[in-house]
Amino acid sequence: MSWFIRFNKPFDVLPQFTDRANAGLPRQTLSDFIDLPGVYPAGRLDRDSEGLILLTDNGRLQAQISDPKQKMSKTYWVQVEGIPDTAALIALRNGVELKDGITRPAKARLIEEPDGLWPRTPPIRVRKSIPDCWIELTLREGRNRQVRRMTAAVGHPTLRLIRSRIGNWTIDGLESGSWETLPAPETSPIQGVRKRDRRPKR
Repeated sequence: MSWFIRFNKPFDVLPQFTDRANAGLPRQTLSDFIDLPGVYPAGRLDRDSEGLILLTDNGRLQAQISDPKQKMSKTYWVQVEGIPDTAALIALRNGVELKDGITRPAKARLIEEPDGLWPRTPPIRVRKSIPDCWIELTLREGRNRQVRRMTAAVGHPTLRLIRSRIGNWTIDGLESGSWETLPAPETSPIQGVRKRDRRPKR
């Protein structure tokens, strides 16, 4: 049997099962939440980011999902400092000049705070003199810390970052820190999956 699961990663959890680089205090890893043997993340999500990670023990499927050549879309909810104007949103959509080159065209729009959003631990630092808001940003590339660099480039530093979707898979109905199994895709992972086979969350 091949495992394929979705996991809603909390803030400050390493996107791996071991923490070999840290010689000091232990840090939380995926092993603190997921006890299935032999599964590995298909792609990464920074320690200081939250949201959807897909994991599988199928190496071919893992490579398909994480391969940049597949250009699988990923959607993020981004809480930023300040209120982006039309020019900032257009820049995010058309491409932002970063140190490693201009970004590909993306989808960007202002949204209300997502429904059912869980509290972050610890909370973000809020400055009473500066407002904040949420952006929904959809990319088809995955450079290192790209979303944070993009919002900073248009003058709106990221305060909180949540990945809500990879391809056709979302975190809908999945509490922070919980996971569930899914049917493995029958064709290309970009086409999504059949109806979920829900299992008890740990």
